[in-house]
Amino acid sequence: MVIEWLKFRVDEALREEFVQRDRTIWTTALSQYPGFLGKEVWIGADAPDEVALIIRWASLEQWKSIPVVELEAIDAEFSEAMGGNGYELVETNAYQVRQFPSA
Repeated sequence: MVIEWLKFRVDEALREEFVQRDRTIWTTALSQYPGFLGKEVWIGADAPDEVALIIRWASLEQWKSIPVVELEAIDAEFSEAMGGNGYELVETNAYQVRQFPSA
């Protein structure tokens, strides 16, 4: 399993709208692709303007097989829905989940 990590700085006044539109636009779209396992939204406990999205993929290959043109179209829809402002992507990363056999 692979974790896609995205951290955003979001205007606090728009945070709930950001989370709801992310669910209806991004999560709905990504869930149609093979390998999508789920998604969590984390709000910074000490930084309420931080929103982290944790997306679980079955494999890196399945995640990266999504056509860029489709991702760009989803991003454009999301940006338009948010009025093009109030949020900024500040960090991205990917993590391979390690599984260890039980002793």
